Amino acid sequence: VIGIMEAISNLKIKKHVYGVIPAVENMPSGSAIKPGDILTAYNGKTIEVLNTDAEGRLILADALSYTTEELKPGVVIDIATLTGACLVALGVHCAGVISNNEKIVKDLKKAEETTGERIWQLPSFEEYKEQLKSKIADIKNLGGRYAGTITGGLFLENFIGDTPWVHIDIAGVAMIEKGNELTPEGGSGFGVKLIVEYLLNS
Repeated sequence: VIGIMEAISNLKIKKHVYGVIPAVENMPSGSAIKPGDILTAYNGKTIEVLNTDAEGRLILADALSYTTEELKPGVVIDIATLTGACLVALGVHCAGVISNNEKIVKDLKKAEETTGERIWQLPSFEEYKEQLKSKIADIKNLGGRYAGTITGGLFLENFIGDTPWVHIDIAGVAMIEKGNELTPEGGSGFGVKLIVEYLLNS
């Protein structure tokens, strides 16, 4: 996200863009969340914690709620190393996408052709949302063993209201073991080229 904002500045892209980065400490302590806890997100929705390793989506929930309610953007694109399941589903060659807006996905796919940063849209059928329902809160922070990348993305959808939105899961593409002509070995910065190209052409 910082790389995207720097590129916007350097390229003098004349669009109003917010870069929102929820950054928190991740060290466990006596006051850390526990399975069974119920949290209240920024937008008032309650979340049952089933797995403390699915903690990144909890700070993303607040960031997305804050962004849509306070900043009121026309489009939200979130990017995160959200799920290990994305590695299982798509490997290390493309990122997973969940969205409520086909036009943004189409525009990002067009940007993919220029940048080489590949994305693949996953389904978001209502049946998947059933996996996130909780008996004691509005939603669970984990959708169970199956379709983890999809349910992770659909968890986030609960915090964007009616805003056109795309979630990009970069768990499989954030690090490169062997460099190539586009990306050196190590942290890939995946999404910088893709989103900057999208901004240049949308």
